[in-house]
Amino acid sequence: MDLLKRVEIALDTIRPYLETDGGNVSIEEITPENIVRLRLLGSCGSCPMSIMTLKAGIEQAIKRAVPEITGVEAVNLTDIDDPAAVLPERLQ
Repeated sequence: MDLLKRVEIALDTIRPYLETDGGNVSIEEITPENIVRLRLLGSCGSCPMSIMTLKAGIEQAIKRAVPEITGVEAVNLTDIDDPAAVLPERLQ
């Protein structure tokens, strides 16, 4: 099974939790250095907690399932101090 498919399967394990808050994630690319670059979708794209979601949830799920992955980055990470950041309704 190729690397992209294995990463997608790993993401499928965490997607139900993201979807609960109106979010999701898509793979933009896997670099030659085995870094997964993701786009945070829905409420994940504007949530100030997205860095925690990325590091504690998404990255751990990917690295546990696909140990060859050396890093996980988001192309559209929302800064926790961004005044336009919005928490999902369930967390407000």
